[in-house]
Amino acid sequence: MRIAAIAAGKILKEIGLTNDVTFYVTGTVMEEDCDGLCWKYIIEEDKIKPDCVIVTEPTNLNIYRGHRGRMEIEVSFFGRSAHGSAPERGINAIYMASKAALEIEKLNERLAYDEFLGKGSVTISEFISGSPSQCAVADFAKIHLDRRLTWGENKELAVKQVEEIVKDMNAKVEVLNYNEKGFTGKQYGMEKYYPTWKLEENHYVIEAGKKAYKELFNTDAIVDKWTFSTNGVTINGIYGIPVIGFGPGNEVLAHAPDEKVLIEHLVKASAFYAMFVMTY
Repeated sequence: MRIAAIAAGKILKEIGLTNDVTFYVTGTVMEEDCDGLCWKYIIEEDKIKPDCVIVTEPTNLNIYRGHRGRMEIEVSFFGRSAHGSAPERGINAIYMASKAALEIEKLNERLAYDEFLGKGSVTISEFISGSPSQCAVADFAKIHLDRRLTWGENKELAVKQVEEIVKDMNAKVEVLNYNEKGFTGKQYGMEKYYPTWKLEENHYVIEAGKKAYKELFNTDAIVDKWTFSTNGVTINGIYGIPVIGFGPGNEVLAHAPDEKVLIEHLVKASAFYAMFVMTY
């Protein structure tokens, strides 16, 4: 997708702009591990804060104006070990975690709904347990929650919902942190809470996108949202910078074994990026 943005830069250079415009193309890393960490660095360390950003993740050449946020929650359960021949002497952490898991499944069904972004969701993506031996009561268990946040949901609400489920258990609820080294050896991190974001359809950045699309392709753009998460969680969700989503390729093929991007999409995306800059 970045190749289309680089091509747009070449187009703009050849056309020549009369206005004072700075056009950055960012090749951001570690986004799959920690959404928006790269943009946290760009804004806070490089001191670059653009007026608006085009996120070039796949949109099937539609204009996207938001998506649900997400966060990673870990719940640890602490029991008491005993010999497996007399389990009544111990407190089994796996049983605690299992009861909590069933309640989290129910929680998923009653989470908030937004007309544009859809419903919030939560699922358990990992279950780990431990005991002194295979013939002992498990004294530890841990579950990892993938929580997707719709409009109106935030970190405090999501944590409180889980805490309510485990309030009578010996458990600890934590929002995880990310702090890893990049390929340069630089270590950088942030909390794994990625806020929900959306722009109204009449926002001036979205209007500029629709105008550019219409002028290029002589048809109205489809305005929609992503199902997955992007760097927009930091760019707009944390720093309030307006974001427009527009990218070649179809979202449903992202990360799939048969993922592909049509060359036609790359050409059209390059033209759109250049036209958007001129329109904006």
